[in-house]
This record gives sequence, C-alpha cells and structure tokens, in this order.
Amino acid sequence: MKIGNFDLNEGHTFIIAELSANHNHDFEIAVKTIQAAKKAGADAIKLQTYTADTLTINCDNEYFQINQGSLWDGMTLYKLYEQAYTPWEWHEKLQQVATNEGLEFFSSPFDNTAVDFLENLNVPAYKIASFEIQDIPLIKYTASKKKPIIISTGIAEEEDIALAVKTCRDEGNTDIVLLKCTSSYPAPVELANLRTIPDMRDRFQTEVGLSDHTYGIIVPVTSVALGAKVIEKHFILDKALGGPDADFSLNIEEFSQMVQSVREAELALGKVTYEISEKVKANRKFARSLFIIDDVKAGEEVTLKNIRSIRPGYGLHPKYLHEIIGKTFTQNLKAGSPLSTDHINWT
Repeated sequence: MKIGNFDLNEGHTFIIAELSANHNHDFEIAVKTIQAAKKAGADAIKLQTYTADTLTINCDNEYFQINQGSLWDGMTLYKLYEQAYTPWEWHEKLQQVATNEGLEFFSSPFDNTAVDFLENLNVPAYKIASFEIQDIPLIKYTASKKKPIIISTGIAEEEDIALAVKTCRDEGNTDIVLLKCTSSYPAPVELANLRTIPDMRDRFQTEVGLSDHTYGIIVPVTSVALGAKVIEKHFILDKALGGPDADFSLNIEEFSQMVQSVREAELALGKVTYEISEKVKANRKFARSLFIIDDVKAGEEVTLKNIRSIRPGYGLHPKYLHEIIGKTFTQNLKAGSPLSTDHINWT
C-alpha cells in the first residue's frame, strides 16, 4: 500500500505529525509547525477538517456538556470544536507548505462536505477519527473515493471495527490501516494494550498502526516491535502555546527523539536470520575451545588434568572433549597450545 509517495511495504514506519488544534488559530504558527515537523523527522502532516457546525449544534444542555474527567471538562462540545478547528481556507496553503517540505499532507474529514473539500485538494489518503468509527455513512462515502483509509479504533468494540472494515471493502476499497488507539486524553500507558496490534492485523487482515495519546514515546516505539506500520502523534511547536491538545502533544525535541528511536527499533528488528556478521565471526576467537593446560609428551594419555575448554577459540571444538579423554597425544606439546585434531591419536 502506498500513501502518496510513501510505500508501507518498504520497511519504514509511516510517521504522522497530527497538527490538530496546535496552531491556536494563528496561520504562521501552523506553517512553522509543519516546517518543524519535517525537521523532526515526520513523514506526513495531518489536519482535521471540520467546523463546530459540521460536528454538533450550539446547545448547552446536559447532553452537550463535557464532564468526563478530561482536559476539556466544563466546556460544551460546540465551544471546544470552535476553539480547536482548523480554518478550511488555510488547507490549500498549508498543503503547499507541506509539499514544499516533502511531507505527505492529508486530513480527517468529519462529514461528506469535508470529504468533497479534501477531494478537490487531491489528498493521498483519509483518516477516520476514533469517534467517527460508528459513522458508517461517512466511512462509506470516504471509502468510495478509493484512497487509502486509516481508521482509529479508540472507542471501538470488535464489531465496530469489523463493520467499518466491511464497509470499506463493500465499496471496493481494500487499502485499509487500522490504528490501535486509546481514546483518553492523555491516555494512561497501562491502557495501551499494544498486543492488540498483531491480533488486529490477523483478525481483520489489514495493515496496522498506532494513534497515540500517551505522554512520552515509549508506547509508539514499542508498537513498532509489534508490527505497527503507521504511527500518529500530536505535534506542537511549544507546549507553552497551550490549547486543547498541548498537554499530550510532543514538542520538536520529543518528536525528534521518537522518530530516532523508531528508526533504531526498525534497524534492531532487522530480519529473520541465523547468519552472523563478519564482525561477529571475528569475535568467535573469544569463544571457548580445547587447550593444553599442562606440558605433555607424545604417547601420554589425554585427561582432564592436561586439557580444558577455555577461552580463546583457537583450539579444537569443545564438543570433542569427552570423545578424546583416554586417547593419547601424538607429539610433545607445551601448556597454552591450542589443541588440534592432529595432536590426538584417534585409533
């Protein structure tokens, strides 16, 4: 599967910097954030395409109040989304900035009008946000555009995921990435349940990855070892800027460290092999082998008092130790001599 110019099958994890609300409605901050994401090692920048009115209604009764122990308690949904949205008129300009930086640029649409808007920008992929996984009409419409579709599973139960995947496939779209996600802001590390990643890949037969809201980088780095091919993490220029997502976003230094650690994890995973490198082969000389440990004469019996398995590895393989005990030496040998096959009378 390819997302723009990035091929998920080439071994590198696709690392997405989520801009979200971290521009604080300042276009120049948005531009600088995209440029910084490139310097920090991101492969893509992702926006969210909605307005408060495409997500909810301006109502402050109990149903629309946020009171769930989150960072946003005390706000209404409408006020939060009004504060957090990215102006649609910025998108094309930010896309150009991303393109100039060599970043893939795409977004999460939250209704059909957003899909149509993003289609006009010819984005290379779509992201379905965690809380939209139950919006089957939106998934159906998005999947119909035949672009790779990345789906966060933060609030999903197994049947929700199965239905979302089936909806995409029913539209003839099989380029699906499921992201393990914990929809808590910030998310506790102990709720990451990263072992779900390989199970999700096998169970739903899709590519898999991680959308992460924990503090720090241990969770995304660990996910790579479990098969994550996509990592999404919120990115901010400076947490001092504040904003709805600042608390669980990574700054430049943190994001750079995450990218570096992910790339090192990829190198460490390598491939399945039982071959050893030339450098390691050279170090085999420090392994054990059979050595003469006491001066011996030709015809003398081989015993555990005159040979031992010791380091270094220039002598006979230790597997022959018990086979040669009781046999005789063919020549005089000094202590410290590596034992070889022609030193032993094998008959």
